[in-house]
Amino acid sequence: MDIFVPDRAAQGFVTADGTAALLDGSVAHVQTDRAHAPLASPPKLRSTERSVVVNGVELVYERLGRQDAPAIILIMGLGGQLLSWPLALCEALVREGYQVIRFDNRDAGLSTKFDHCGAPSMLRMLGAPSFGEGLDAPLRLGQMAADTVGLMDRLKLEDAHIVGISMGGMIAQILAARYPHRVKSLVSMMSTSGAPDLPGPSLKLRLRLARQRATEPRAALADAVRSIALVGSPGYPRTLDELERTLMPQIERGISPDGTLRQLAAILVSGSREALLPRIQAPTLILHGEADRLVPVAAAHDLLSRIPHAHGDIVPGLGHDLPPSALPRMTDSLIAHLRRSSEYHG
Repeated sequence: MDIFVPDRAAQGFVTADGTAALLDGSVAHVQTDRAHAPLASPPKLRSTERSVVVNGVELVYERLGRQDAPAIILIMGLGGQLLSWPLALCEALVREGYQVIRFDNRDAGLSTKFDHCGAPSMLRMLGAPSFGEGLDAPLRLGQMAADTVGLMDRLKLEDAHIVGISMGGMIAQILAARYPHRVKSLVSMMSTSGAPDLPGPSLKLRLRLARQRATEPRAALADAVRSIALVGSPGYPRTLDELERTLMPQIERGISPDGTLRQLAAILVSGSREALLPRIQAPTLILHGEADRLVPVAAAHDLLSRIPHAHGDIVPGLGHDLPPSALPRMTDSLIAHLRRSSEYHG
């Protein structure tokens, strides 16, 4: 049974279903002293996962492909973890001759959690005039950009192609602007400049983002399906069984509802990137779904007007997720961009 049709489609952010699932922070299927944060409790790492300490936090990552190949670093979105990046996408990029690094941002997956900071006030996030004004958030997007650079340092990568989705796209924009010598090319997927005059998600979606999330696995799965019904891809339907196969491993690996709220607060307090974007010199791809209801497509056109050397790919029928049936189309776009950037660099 297909569940992705208008008003019933979606996968919250995943960015993991290939992607989205965890942007929304939840996942699933349906059955009808801050500078010195403690390191994450001993993680249950898969055999291909490793961890390093960067900027005082532990980051868990996975490195695929030959380590002497050009590097692509994938930055996940809100509440997502490294598994949120579809393995099929990673393997396709490895076959093209790249190595791929995907990792858990701070306060997500198996990386360091900031539970000692508590959860931000949902009322403040929703009720402030600027949707977040006055929030006391322990995280900033700039910190997460610095984490990515620190991970590159630990992996001895002088530069890399940077690919970020949703919140990860915001982090990638900051990285490309502040650390231009480390970025061979930039891909900002389903993301935004944060300009205050851009159309945003509906109040219904904002309430959904700031909700208290389920922690019990089956409840988290059902919660995620409800999110998918709000932000997924009407042009790329998925079945409930497909969703469960994709999302349940992420839930079982470890979700952090309060961490997702802290990341959301980080987005809100970090503000607009309008002033930074003209500084980006790397070849840039703006990849966005025409049917994105969480980050409306106007955000893509705005980014294209602000970033030099940017070109766009607006995908009909794609929402705010990474459905498997859309991956060939998206992978082709990424590979074409990577080839163009190689020509740009000579």
